[in-house]
Amino acid sequence: MQELDIQIAVEAEGWADEAELERLAGRVLGEAARYLQAEGKQPFPAMAPEVSLVFSDDQSIREINAEWRGQDKPTNVLSFPAFPLQPGGMPGPMLGDIIIARETVEREALDLEKSFGDHLTHLMVHGFLHLFGYDHIEAGEAERMEALETRILAALGLSDPYAGQDPV
Repeated sequence: MQELDIQIAVEAEGWADEAELERLAGRVLGEAARYLQAEGKQPFPAMAPEVSLVFSDDQSIREINAEWRGQDKPTNVLSFPAFPLQPGGMPGPMLGDIIIARETVEREALDLEKSFGDHLTHLMVHGFLHLFGYDHIEAGEAERMEALETRILAALGLSDPYAGQDPV
């Protein structure tokens, strides 16, 4: 199994300490990478691919969302692949950036009646899959991405976050 080089930046108040976030990211993204490789869904480059994980807030992610997606509102997670990639394609040494907004994750976790940690784990996996070209715009793409998320989360001991829902 190819390891990941995970770069962490905590850019907002209210997050756990950086060491704890590094451990969580290593466990979650490491399991996602292992799953993708083991299932033959994703090749990895010879050297450890790098992913940047930014722990932000609603204000910052709102500005980024407005600038890059034309949506002037906060969102839970944004992913910016370093290079365009189709699912199953060979990534470069830099996978890209995942940005997560704490307040939105907290609100959603409460609404979904899930723990903050479980919802954060789901969003890390979700953002990570976006870096590999997975998306959920079309129904077929959504089904494929959500099925992968569900299987990766099950390997992490979490239940299906989409149970009882139509693909997004």
